[in-house]
Amino acid sequence: MKLNITRPQQVEAKTLRIHCKVRDTFEAYILDADGKELGGQEDGYVPSFMPEDHYGDYLILNIDLDTGMVTNWKKPSPEAIETFINRSNDE
Repeated sequence: MKLNITRPQQVEAKTLRIHCKVRDTFEAYILDADGKELGGQEDGYVPSFMPEDHYGDYLILNIDLDTGMVTNWKKPSPEAIETFINRSNDE
């Protein structure tokens, strides 16, 4: 006889995927080694150097549950960070 029941099964959770819509209110700052702010933004779009699929208003982070590390982070170029800092200092 076949029954349609389910049994608990142990699975290994690996990743927390955070998908946030910031609606032009993304805030981020670049700090130096002493914690001094070099530049950033208080209100705006998600910068292009953030992980893929951000689409300007969306921030998507994949976080490894064991290590707490963001796994879809790609090291930004110095030029991308300089542009981000200079743009904020020009405002």
